[in-house]
Amino acid sequence: MIQKQYDKVVINIYDTREEMGEVAAAEASECIKKLLKEKKVINCMFAAAPSQNEFLAALVEDKSIPWQQINAFHMDEYMGLEKEDSRTFRAFLKDAIFDRVPFNQIFLINGEKEPVEECERLETVMKEHPLDIVFMGIGENGHIAFNDPPVADFKDPKNIKIVELEESCRKQQVHDKCFETLEDVPKYAFTVTIPKLIEATHIFCIVPGILKAQAIMDTFMGPISEICPASILRTHNNTYLYADKDSASKL
Repeated sequence: MIQKQYDKVVINIYDTREEMGEVAAAEASECIKKLLKEKKVINCMFAAAPSQNEFLAALVEDKSIPWQQINAFHMDEYMGLEKEDSRTFRAFLKDAIFDRVPFNQIFLINGEKEPVEECERLETVMKEHPLDIVFMGIGENGHIAFNDPPVADFKDPKNIKIVELEESCRKQQVHDKCFETLEDVPKYAFTVTIPKLIEATHIFCIVPGILKAQAIMDTFMGPISEICPASILRTHNNTYLYADKDSASKL
């Protein structure tokens, strides 16, 4: 393992995705248990993407985590896909973790609901449940959640909003084999905003793969600006980034 530091973020670089995911899960488990010595229930937000596969697989196998003391959120969802559609982020996370461990509560974003009403509902829920930990990735275009560069706002007043997805973001969903063609990828989605994400006390950022190498370079070696939304992580006091040698190859 190689460590590098950029501003406030320490990057841990591993030879394989599997090692990266296992270490990230072990350190996340320790963070969860430490927080639960101070609080009865904590709030955790999860990303839904193939980049999280190794991390989530290792996390659900950890029998020492008191899941019944954790509320779960997810950070984004497509608009218009039915809940039975396996391509929704709800479906991804149910399969990967939400249906596999006994969370206290799970707060899902319903992409079929009337968008304004659903945003209002979730605004209230998230105000009532400040985030303790966010588990996230970084997109090929530098987005976090679905805060693509054209819609990212470091001072966004909302907790959640509707966004139009940048074409590069939609292409990533095809690269990730989540959709067969670009035309299949929805154009609009719900996303938790950047201020809400970085209000979390701890952020675990898991970013493997050669297709993320440019985004990692831009995140840590470019300016801190909405041009690369993930660059805001460099201002956060407790962000831990896990990469493999491919994604870190341009650092």
